[in-house]
Amino acid sequence: MKEEDEAVEWSGSWVSQRLGVELVGDDGLKELLGLALRRNPKRAHLLVSHVLGKHVPQKPSVVYGHGYELGLRVRELLGHEEAARAVVLGYAETATGLGHSVADGLALAPYLHSTRRPVDGVGRAGGFEESHSHATSHLLLPEDPKLLAGEGPLVLVDDEFSTGNTVLNTIRDLHARHPRGRYVIVALVDMRSAEDAGRLDGFAREMGARVDLVAHTGGTVRLPEGVLEKGQALVAAHEAARAADPAPGSSGEAPGGPGGDGPGGVGGVGGVGGTDATGGTEGRAGNAPRLPHVVRVDLDWPAHIPDGGRHGFTPAHRTELEAALPAMAHRVAEALGGDGPAERGGARPRTAGAAATPETDRSPRVLVLGFEELMYAPLRLALELERSGAVFEVRYSTTTRSPVLAVDDPGYAIRTRLVFPAHDEPADGPGERYAYNVADGGFDAVVAVVDSAADTAALHAPDGLLAQLAAHIPRVVLAVVPSYLPAPEREPMLPEPLRGPEFSSYAPDEVGWLLQDLSDVELEAPTEEREEAIQSGGAHYAESLPVEYQPSDAYQELFHAALETSAARIARAVGAVTDTVLAELPQRHRPGTPPHERRPVLVSLARAGTPVGVLMRRWARHRHGLDLPHYAVSIVRGRGIDANALRWIAAHHDPADVVFVDGWTGKGAITRELAAALGEFDGFVPEIAVLADPGGCVRTYGTREDFLIPSACLNSTVSGLISRTVLRTDLVGPQDFHGAKYYRELAAADVSGHFLDTVQARFDEVADAVDADVKELLSADRAPTWAGWAAVERISEEYGIHDVNLVKPGVGETTRVLLRRVPWKILAKRGAGADLDHVRMLAEQRGVPVEEVDDLPYSCVGLIHPRFTRGATGADGKAVAAQ
Repeated sequence: MKEEDEAVEWSGSWVSQRLGVELVGDDGLKELLGLALRRNPKRAHLLVSHVLGKHVPQKPSVVYGHGYELGLRVRELLGHEEAARAVVLGYAETATGLGHSVADGLALAPYLHSTRRPVDGVGRAGGFEESHSHATSHLLLPEDPKLLAGEGPLVLVDDEFSTGNTVLNTIRDLHARHPRGRYVIVALVDMRSAEDAGRLDGFAREMGARVDLVAHTGGTVRLPEGVLEKGQALVAAHEAARAADPAPGSSGEAPGGPGGDGPGGVGGVGGVGGTDATGGTEGRAGNAPRLPHVVRVDLDWPAHIPDGGRHGFTPAHRTELEAALPAMAHRVAEALGGDGPAERGGARPRTAGAAATPETDRSPRVLVLGFEELMYAPLRLALELERSGAVFEVRYSTTTRSPVLAVDDPGYAIRTRLVFPAHDEPADGPGERYAYNVADGGFDAVVAVVDSAADTAALHAPDGLLAQLAAHIPRVVLAVVPSYLPAPEREPMLPEPLRGPEFSSYAPDEVGWLLQDLSDVELEAPTEEREEAIQSGGAHYAESLPVEYQPSDAYQELFHAALETSAARIARAVGAVTDTVLAELPQRHRPGTPPHERRPVLVSLARAGTPVGVLMRRWARHRHGLDLPHYAVSIVRGRGIDANALRWIAAHHDPADVVFVDGWTGKGAITRELAAALGEFDGFVPEIAVLADPGGCVRTYGTREDFLIPSACLNSTVSGLISRTVLRTDLVGPQDFHGAKYYRELAAADVSGHFLDTVQARFDEVADAVDADVKELLSADRAPTWAGWAAVERISEEYGIHDVNLVKPGVGETTRVLLRRVPWKILAKRGAGADLDHVRMLAEQRGVPVEEVDDLPYSCVGLIHPRFTRGATGADGKAVAAQ
């Protein structure tokens, strides 16, 4: 590409002419932005910044200067005192360097950026999703957990402020954890529509906080109807044409790639991925591979200075880095000139696809190329090279994971691309990575700057980044910055389990609760408020508690009648599941383990699993004389199991002995949650033993019939007076157990002991039946069928709900819907009898229709109101039909 072309034609005209996309705004907007096409199913266009240093090589002073000037403006806005209390948060991957530059301009504030790279041993202080991105999950991993817990202003930095969804969702999430009075949003360009712009004031009022916006310039993108589909079709057509005509030098491919020669290029190299606009030229055969000339330079980067803001970067770190930069830049300059302390590749794997080694002693035009989230360190090195005058001309950009179409046209922002495999072993698995506008950029040398986590064999492979650079640029220098890892903290001592009577009405030997006591915290909210917050995405169900249901006299009579009727049936299921566990436990142990060490450790999932765990423990002692340890832990759908509770258990028992216990299965969501959560822990078996498995979700159960388990009829008063578990970041820290409340004030209504004693009284009566059941179970095929999940998906679509989380199958789950949520309707299996008496009573009390249906694998299914707002209930508080 030629700079004189860029001066004549705007780098967004190609997209604008073909899709009708318009960029409208302040003077100078088009000097900051061009347009390209995403290879992304969520958004057609990409705003390409000329000053961000991501996709378009730019002078480091221009890139750094734009961020630094924004930081000065934020400091002026806040004033010295508030600026000294602020924290700056940047977004991965595009704005990590911009955010850091803003923090430099602000001067007084520490800096943190989100990351898509999990780091072992570093706890998460939060996370969020970016809805339009190709790679959505962001993590917040500060070394100091208190970094985001202060009350000073939070400054959030992104390259563009478009819909505002990502930033506002971040503020909402962090505000719920650590409320602040002031937020400042910083962007290079404010590209919101008029509708989106009006949301900011309302959002600030909703949060009860001041929210300011600072940007260099503003405007908006006008998108014609159907632009996404048209953009996708244009990308597909362009890539198809490129695949059909892969000749070197055709649209989007830089000369000098594999199979062609160009300025600074070499002949084709077999097996080397190439430069192309559409993904059609990688791996073309050519001449035999040659080793590249890659020079490794030792930066002597101070080990205690972080490579960026992934774990936090303080003003003190900034001062130390600035003192070290001149010497590091001098080393790079010497490597570019071929002299000095630089080391040749050494024992590192050599790369195929070498360009010829330049004869010159100095490189007149140099690109410093950063790596994905590693933007700030290479930017500061490039800036120091530019300021020192050690090289004639310096440009700066970085590699990216963002897939963009490249078109070699002066009116298009992404002229060429290099394609290479990811080389930092990313958490989301292998994939392509890209460097844009690097090939055919007229560079005499490139300094590739990566962190040590990315200095892998894949970087040096025949199709790796270094080979791609060497195929197009005469001199390649590799500089590796050590990946900063926070010092490991000493594992804090976890507390001992809570036990009755101080916590719960159960006897102390019945269960140890691996929870923290939140009895003095006000956590209850009206059912309608909770439902609206949950369905709107404003809150997670585990962040609050429903008001405890106080049963009427008639309902309590129904509970006692149901208990008398079903006690023997429950006792039989308890015996069957317990003896199945005892029979199969030895299979988990190494050969030669003494029999007395083969003892299950029951870990019930609080709270529905806890009464079942107590009954299983009582059966093992009554029938076999075994005294089984029993603990209760928290598991939260969408957030996993309590990791600290598992660590405590692993420190006190063999994980192979642990048997997770729950009351029943619905559609199997918790079964899946447990299996996913245990992937991070060694030795635990990711299976659940349940009393009843009507959903066909587990292989260890007492029965697969869907029948009334009376403990499902009530809440805390049948579960030791313990609430459901709570997980809220302002109450539960990284080293805490999840929380729960002990409702001591409900002692007069407590039937927990009565329920257990009534079932235990039937143990001897069902012993022979249990023996027969276990014999049959051990010889049967008990593989999960997931029939319940299929039924739930069918019901969700059939009733227009389109969310399986709002379909609650089985007697137990339906009862929970009626007691805790806003029910819409109840589906009852035609001909279901007394097992549903309590369901019918609760439905009548709440004005919920009960619809009898055929072909239901459960006795009943509860449907939560699918589009709930507080207007979805009438003046009497009863549910009305969804529209």
